[in-house]
Amino acid sequence: MTYLVTGATGGLGGYALNYLKELVPTSDIYALVRSEEKGADLKAAGFNIRIGDYSDAESMKQAFAGIDRVLFVSGAPGNRQVEHENVVNAAKEAGVSYIAYTSFAGADKSTSVLAEDHFFTEKVIEKSGIAHTFLRNNWYFENEMPMIGGALNAGKFVYAAGNGKVGWALKREYAEVAAKAIAGADFPEILELSGPLMTYAELTEVLKEATGKDFEVIASDDKGFVENLVSIGMPQPVAEMFLSFQHDIKNDQLDVISDDFENALGKPLTNRVDALRELLK
Repeated sequence: MTYLVTGATGGLGGYALNYLKELVPTSDIYALVRSEEKGADLKAAGFNIRIGDYSDAESMKQAFAGIDRVLFVSGAPGNRQVEHENVVNAAKEAGVSYIAYTSFAGADKSTSVLAEDHFFTEKVIEKSGIAHTFLRNNWYFENEMPMIGGALNAGKFVYAAGNGKVGWALKREYAEVAAKAIAGADFPEILELSGPLMTYAELTEVLKEATGKDFEVIASDDKGFVENLVSIGMPQPVAEMFLSFQHDIKNDQLDVISDDFENALGKPLTNRVDALRELLK
């Protein structure tokens, strides 16, 4: 059996490779990278390297040759639907037997602009006939690091998501489930991977406990939220993208209740306080 992890030089893909090598022989693991140079460290660590880019359909066909099971880490927004279709078509042509795809929380019901590409990809994978698991990842604690950094450095945590709830967990925990999936765990076709739901007001209390620091918590309007991020060094377009995430959360797009995550891990998720301490080391 051979296993390929896409997005191998990214955070999720990197974590997944490290978990996967504990489950299957490293000699059977392949990492998809965009160039030999980018894959040098992974190659030195004993992983096989495949070169490919989602936008280059021919390169994906070559990358999937001889591969049985794939962790398909979603690409960056932009031309994602075309790129993801390239990936799935190449996997089908190569005879890939299973795909675990990193999707979005409640993708089939969500009205978030983030969900559209993911639900499209889910339908393409279903149409391909390849056995699959859709890993509907909720939200990473890591996504909040700019806001957390601002709170710890400038003394104020500013958010614009109202009382919206989020199922945060650590990126490595999502990656551990992904590794188990392609290693052959008996998972269903859909896993809603959501941690215990929490508002930003609750998150700030956890952050205070984790750090022993006090700071002002501001439930802001959109303008104040963006201005705060720009004031701590975030480029305006990125701050506006973060605002769009706040809108999704305010509109309950990440308010997904499920016990799939801990069931798939076979253990409890990391305690919230410990999770933040881990990120802030």
